This record gives sequence, structure tokens and C-alpha cells, in this order.
Amino acid sequence: MDRKVYLDYAATTPLLPEVINQMCEVLKEDFGNPSSIHHYGRKSKMIIEQSRKVIANYLQASIGEVFFTSGATESCHTIFYSCIQDLGIQRIISSVAEHHCVTHTLGELKNKFPEIEITLLPTDSYGRIENQRLIDQLNSNSKKSLVCLMHGNNELGTMHDLETIGAICKNHGALFMVDCAQTFGKYPINVNQLNISFLTASAHKLYGPKGTGLMYINNDNIIKPLFLGGSQERNMRSGTENVHGIAGFAKATEIAINEMELRTKTTLKIKNYAKERLLEISNVLFNGCPDHSMYHVLSTSFPASEKSDLIMFNLDIAGICASSGSACSSGVEHDSHVLKAIGHDPKRKTIRFSFSHFTTTEEIDFLVSALKSNCV
Repeated sequence: MDRKVYLDYAATTPLLPEVINQMCEVLKEDFGNPSSIHHYGRKSKMIIEQSRKVIANYLQASIGEVFFTSGATESCHTIFYSCIQDLGIQRIISSVAEHHCVTHTLGELKNKFPEIEITLLPTDSYGRIENQRLIDQLNSNSKKSLVCLMHGNNELGTMHDLETIGAICKNHGALFMVDCAQTFGKYPINVNQLNISFLTASAHKLYGPKGTGLMYINNDNIIKPLFLGGSQERNMRSGTENVHGIAGFAKATEIAINEMELRTKTTLKIKNYAKERLLEISNVLFNGCPDHSMYHVLSTSFPASEKSDLIMFNLDIAGICASSGSACSSGVEHDSHVLKAIGHDPKRKTIRFSFSHFTTTEEIDFLVSALKSNCV
């Protein structure tokens, strides 16, 4: 049987056996509609509320501030539209290196609400905004502002300093929205300490189910729902809840919290081993910040060669799963908007390898051997 090596954990992760068991138990036993007042409905409702408590405790939030959605993209859309329509946001400040669910939505918002000022800050060569630029923007006028940034960049691995940026936003009376798709469950997050107004995340990035996500909404910000029709999620998200998905999300979060230290140590060791082995290939470079980067992402830039245009194809043939950037743009032949933002040489080819505590040194050795023989 051909060997398969999965090095694309930033795109998605497999379901943990414990998560599968939890979801299957709910699917088999707890089929009631959470809005029903009878026993089966109350049991399903209790599962949702217990799940909400697990996630709220992780974020150091109140249970009334956590809302379940279909994923981070839906959460992002809800927050943007509601901030404009309900909170009087007049300006949104983000960066040129955000995920497409942010940049594309901001483009659409500009068309629908031309009076809203949209500012995309440039980044440095690591993919970080400069804090002084943010301060200058917030000082430039008195418009009510929302600042939206990734915690960890999905293509580069670079992390923003949320504590500093949160303090800047607080000092200038701006709301602060954080995309935690890549960092939720991997790092401690205290929404109060970091002055976070809104936060989004998806279960499938931490060994939970696809189609389940959340949004944290600080109690100070009263917004209306994007979807109408029912009173689910305390009137914030109409539609019968995905009970088994929510239960799986909570189980994955619970395990991630308990194993956070071990996962961090194990995965970082693998990442460092991968960097060491990849440097055996001539003229390999790494994108992203070396000192403030997520422990599971390694953006690797290969020099132009006769084989480099087919590097993704050849890796796939060899049985190695990786990404040419974010999963949303895999297969494109030109640099992503993120690589352009950091001034990456378009003649070089970047591959994002992302690791797990399941990744082994033998898998890294297999990767390097395949790269040396067929890919670069």
C-alpha cells in the first residue's frame, strides 16, 4: 500500500476517536430538538449548554457570550454586518494578510455600505502590522472603529501580539475582533485580559467536526442576528442547533486544554526537526516570524528550478499532503495575497507544511527524501 503522509493540519484535522465517540453517542441517543420542552428536547439543550460552558471557561468568558455557528466564516460575517448595522461602526481596520473570509467580506461591505471606511494596513516582511500604523489610523479621526486581525496567520504562522493590540484598541475606544481559527485550543486565550470584543473559531482546526464554529461576543456589544426565524442561541442564531457537532467541538476543546502543554512541546519539536532537515536542501528559506510563530505551521520557500513548478503535484504523487498556501487557494500558480504582502519573491515556490503531535520524525524524513529526489 502506498504511504500517505499528512502535513496539512492547518487546513483541517482528523476527528479524534474520543470526539467521534461523543458525537455518535449524541446522534444515537439525543435526537431531540433543543427547543422542545419534553425530555428529549431538554436533554439536547443540556448538551449544548454544557458544551458552551466548556468553551466559555477556556476563553475566560461568561456562558452568555459564546454562540455556536456553522464555522468561523459565518461568525465573521455576522459580526461585521451586525457591527455596522447595530453598533454604528463607521470604520473597519484590518490588514492585507488576513484570511479571505475577512478580506472578501470587507470588499463586499465596501460595495454595500460605501459610507464605511475600510483600511487594510500593510504588513512587515513577517506578516505583522506595525502597531504605530494602527495607532496613527485610530488617531486620524474620531470615527467609531472596529479593528479585525488574525491571532496567527494561517499561511505564514506569524502571530500578532494580542495583548498590545487589545490595549491600543481599548485606549482609543475601538472594538477588537480576533480571528482565532488557527490558535483556538492551541494557546491560552483570556478575552478579558486581551480586551477582545469579538472572537471567531472553527472546530475542525482542533480535531473536531467540520460545520461547527463559534463567535464570542462581549456582553457590552448588543448586536442583532444575521439569520432570523427562531430564538435559538438566545436569539442570536436562528435554526435548529447542530447538537452532535457542538458536543464534538466541546469534547475536542476539552481534550486540547488538557493536552495543551504536551501538544505544544511535541509539535514544536517536530517543527524544529523539520526546519533542520529542510535546510539540507540548497537555498531553502522560511517565511514568517522566527520568534513569534505558531508551533504547528512552517511556511517554506524553495528556489526556482526545473521541478519547482510541479512541486505540489510531485509531493502529492509521493503521497505527501501539504498546501501551497491556505487551503482556500491550493493549486494556484501565483503567490497568494499573503505572500505578496510580505514581498515574497514570486519566482520561488512556497509550501506550507503544518504539523501535529501525531507527526513523526520518520514522516519528516520521508518528506525530505521525496523533496530531494523528485520535487526540487
